[in-house]
Amino acid sequence: MTAPMPGAHPRNARPPIPRDAAPAPGPVRSAVRPTALPRPWIRPRLRAGDGAGFSPDDPAVRRYWTALIGPGAVADLLRLTAAARTGRALRQPLHLELLISEGIVERIGAVIVVRPTVPRLSPGHVRRLRPALRAEYRAEEGRGS
Repeated sequence: MTAPMPGAHPRNARPPIPRDAAPAPGPVRSAVRPTALPRPWIRPRLRAGDGAGFSPDDPAVRRYWTALIGPGAVADLLRLTAAARTGRALRQPLHLELLISEGIVERIGAVIVVRPTVPRLSPGHVRRLRPALRAEYRAEEGRGS
């Protein structure tokens, strides 16, 4: 009679091991997610002569525009504005299409045009704010801020 050694398991007691686990030799081709591809470089331009609105570093931009489009889009807007003022290139922001659809940034052909100021909220934007923030914005507008 044979008895298994303590700690030893019979061959059939473990899960099966795939025999073809190693990849075939040759060049490895992997499908890359579209989000893993590097974004293209852009060089935004500053629009001349548009002074109506908030300065990009105004607290109102962070308070109201962040509530509307989110903190990532506002950060992208600030990076675009800084790049346009200094004339340097940067990777295309993730939220560029949102900024274009909201009318904050323009695309003219292949050129991204950034305003030197962030526009004031339109009536449609104000309606999208939560009630307390909407009342605060209207009170500031009434004071002429």
